[in-house]
Parts: sequence; C-alpha cells; structure tokens
Amino acid sequence: MNTPYGIQIAQFGNTDVLHYVPLRLPSLAPQEICIKHISIGLNFIDIYHRSGLYPIALPGILGAEAVGEIKELGTQVRNLKVGDIVGYCSAGLGAYTTHHHVAANRVFAIPDSIPASKAAACLLKGLTCEYLIRRCFPVETGQTVLFHAIAGGVGLIACQWLKQLGITVIGTTSTADKADIARANGCDHVIRYDYEDVATRVKEITDGVGVPVVFDGVGQSTFNASLDSLQPRGVLVSFGNASGAVGSITPGTLAAKGSLYLTRPTLGHYVATSQELRTSAADFFAAVDNGLKLHCNTHYALKDAAQAHRDLEARKIIGQAVLLP
Repeated sequence: MNTPYGIQIAQFGNTDVLHYVPLRLPSLAPQEICIKHISIGLNFIDIYHRSGLYPIALPGILGAEAVGEIKELGTQVRNLKVGDIVGYCSAGLGAYTTHHHVAANRVFAIPDSIPASKAAACLLKGLTCEYLIRRCFPVETGQTVLFHAIAGGVGLIACQWLKQLGITVIGTTSTADKADIARANGCDHVIRYDYEDVATRVKEITDGVGVPVVFDGVGQSTFNASLDSLQPRGVLVSFGNASGAVGSITPGTLAAKGSLYLTRPTLGHYVATSQELRTSAADFFAAVDNGLKLHCNTHYALKDAAQAHRDLEARKIIGQAVLLP
C-alpha cells in the first residue's frame, strides 16, 4: 500500500488548521475493512467539526462520508469481498483520507447506477433526506411543505424526492441563480429570503393556513420564520445550523404560536442499526432509480480541502461536491 495521506487538524479554527499529512494506519481489526477511497463527501458538518462547534478529539481527521474499493478484510468479515465498491456515512470520522479502516457493518454497496467518483457527494445528504421526509415527519401525498436552502445539497435531493411523493414544495434560497435551479428541480414556489418575508409568503401561498412541517437546516437566521410558517400543531424539524446555532426557546413560545412541535434530529439516531442503515440507503437508491438526479459538478483535490471549506462557507457550491484523493 502507498503511504496513506489525510487532512488532519490539531486545533479548532478557520481553514488554516487543515493540514494534508502522511498517516500511519492502525492494524485492521477483525470486524473492519480497509477502503481505498475513490470520492469523499463534503458536508457542512465538516465545518462544525473543524471550528469546534461540534468538538472532536484532537488531533483528528475530518469527514464522515466516502466511497471506495475494499482492499482488505478483517478476519471476521463475511458477505463482503476485496474489490467491492462500498460507501459509508455513519461510521465515525476519518473520511478525509486516501485509505480508511471502517467497521464492516456500517458500509453498504454502491449500485452501478451511481458513479463511484460522484457517489460520496450524495450518501449523507440522501440518507438525511430519507429519514427527514420518510420517518421523522412522514409526508403524505397532497401536502405542502417548506424546505429551507432548497438549492443546497440536501435541498435539491429533497425537492426532487418530495415531488416523486406528490408533495407541493415551497423552498427558500438567496439568489436568482439558485432560485432557477430550484425550479428546474421541481420546486413549486421559491421564496427569496434575502428580500422577502418568508412567513408572510408562506401564508400567502397556503391561503393563510401555513404548512404542516418545515424542514430547516439553516438554523439561527430562519428559525423564527419557520415557526411562523407553521399551521397549528405543525412540526418544525430543525436539522442543521448553517447560519449558526439556534438560541434558547421556551416551551411557551410553541404554545403561543399554535401548539407547535419542535424536534432536533440527527442521522445517527435514524440509522443506528445495520438494518436501518441499509434500508435507508436502499430507499434512497430506489428514488435515484426513479429519476432523482444527483447534482455533483464540483470537485476538489483532497489536499485542497481548505479551499473547499471556504467555498462551502461562502455558499458558492450549488448541489453537491466531492474531494478526490
């Protein structure tokens, strides 16, 4: 094996803390596999880990998602073989590397319909969409929902999948170009939150009723508008903090705004078992086979992860992006 390399951080901070360094892999555990990465996912949670918003052990390797070829099997691994192309997105950190040891029960096969060079761009986002719209709040045909950052990586997948399920989608975004992309991917109503009042527009679109659910991965800057967009007994699914962490909220606020429900889910709790993980992946891949398009037109060399982070933070990336070892 060639010398493995990876992006390591020794302290939390801005992109200056990202360093491309040679690595020494530990011995392969009996229930692990060694994967040579083909593509590595780039996600906003990587920025949270780098900045310390979600602290990790230091020194640490970023990245939770990748696709690659199995190069070695642990002595207790069954039902996998050297040469298989597999992916993971809930196996712990360490994906910003050329090679990685991963628990065999946390990977799943990548179908031929998804190119391995692009696949890592969609796994975490695709499985996130699955648990959000199929299990956290199981949407029903004919409903209207609000989904923030509709032209982002999660948003573009969610928009298409929601349309497959017969849902009317209201999406928010910040530029004309992103609005056009959202519409091209099935978004029925685009709200420009840079100059439009989101809750007012949602009430206009829904004839004053509001929506039964808001999927909000933006956080601080959209939280209040999300609450105000809900109909009585509606559900706010707050699944991310792209604009910063949401501040404290008193239960009385939820009561005053219509006996609302608030949940803060994470993917890990929805793919906790191997069966849940593989079922979630299979449902997402079925949506792809049903016509869901993956927008992965942006890629960076692994060693250029700092630039990738800067572009992601500046909202310059539309759709999904990958790092290539």
